Amino acid sequence: MLDLQTLKKYDAQRMYQVYDKWPEMAKESYELNLDEIGYIGMDHVIFAGMGGSGAIGDIFSAILSKTNLHVSIVKGYHLPKNVNSNTLVVATSISGNTIETLSVLDSAVKTNCKVIAFSSGGKLENYCYKNNVEFRRIPQIHSPRSSFTAFLYSMIKVLYPVILIKEEEVKESLRLLRECRDKIFSSNLNEENPSLKLAEWITGIPLIYYPWGLQAAAIRFKNSLQENAKKHSIAEDVIEACHNGIVAWEKISEVQPILIRGKDDYIKTKERWGIIKKIFEEKKIDYREVPSVNGSILSKLINLIYLLDYTTIYRAVLSKIDPSPIRSIDFIKENLSN
Repeated sequence: MLDLQTLKKYDAQRMYQVYDKWPEMAKESYELNLDEIGYIGMDHVIFAGMGGSGAIGDIFSAILSKTNLHVSIVKGYHLPKNVNSNTLVVATSISGNTIETLSVLDSAVKTNCKVIAFSSGGKLENYCYKNNVEFRRIPQIHSPRSSFTAFLYSMIKVLYPVILIKEEEVKESLRLLRECRDKIFSSNLNEENPSLKLAEWITGIPLIYYPWGLQAAAIRFKNSLQENAKKHSIAEDVIEACHNGIVAWEKISEVQPILIRGKDDYIKTKERWGIIKKIFEEKKIDYREVPSVNGSILSKLINLIYLLDYTTIYRAVLSKIDPSPIRSIDFIKENLSN
């Protein structure tokens, strides 16, 4: 079992200490004195961002999936062609220096759509001031991926006129986040810690199955396993996998299935879960289930992300790896042409 001394030894930049404070970061960020946007009548919202910034867009997409708003996610250089005066482009780069997001922002400014940008500073902030683009500055805490709740909850507040997330849903998510923290944080390193238990089990390549509504949590988990634990990982929609990926289990594999399940998954999705589990049990394939909390889609997603992100920190430390450095990403950035 992991102990605090070992956690401190390998998590040299103390990422875990930031995660211990995620509930407070979320609450303080939601209460920041940031002006709400003044745009009304939007029928299309485009969230542009990469990595941890892109994961924020994924959450908003899930939240807005049952509204009349059309939502697009851009993780790359190009703005969709179907923008107009009723389109809002939300460009997010926590570092402020993401070249793909800067490219999308520059394209958006040249159209008649509405634009707002979020960052901790950097080139994006400078661009916004030079081009009179609406901008909100949010502090980065430790690293872009560790700043997730700070940016998410600040953006919920600023974008309220468009996304209309009810305050009671936000308060519910904050309460459940605190409850989750008490189970998974660094002061609870015992056999009852669900993040630590999952981290100890992950020794091969995780294959993360998810229902469509929880895609944001699954993709974030995959990305965090890759960045923090430096592990290859796979994420598949459970329904789509029933038409292709499930066949791969007909031969022995070192891949480890993890089922991310919603408390109120669609009835036919629940049926699929049951059938897949039956396959695993008949073939003696060890798997793990990670259920969501009861609550709104915001509560489900942010609590899953919290539990699973902490899993990746523990997995890194158990592997004697510092979760903070991302040398390969730095290498790519250094070698990209301007």
